[in-house]
Amino acid sequence: MPERRVTVASKVGLHARPAAVLAKAAAGQPVKVTIRKDDGQPVEAASVLGLMTLGAMHGDEVVLAADGEGADAALEAIARIIATDLDEG
Repeated sequence: MPERRVTVASKVGLHARPAAVLAKAAAGQPVKVTIRKDDGQPVEAASVLGLMTLGAMHGDEVVLAADGEGADAALEAIARIIATDLDEG
């Protein structure tokens, strides 16, 4: 299963608005994307509640995973969002 590591750029971490933006993008992918911190269980990236329970803060590294056709492109799209400061604009 392809994985991608990415650092959370949002100053508030994956909480509230950034989690909602990320969940919406993940839900639009052709494959299920999961996200976890190194020491934690994976949660669905399309779940706002799941994202918020991760406790991923600014500067934390998270691991994305997906499987199936389109997984690499889905991971790239989600990684790009996490690496962006979602608090701007």
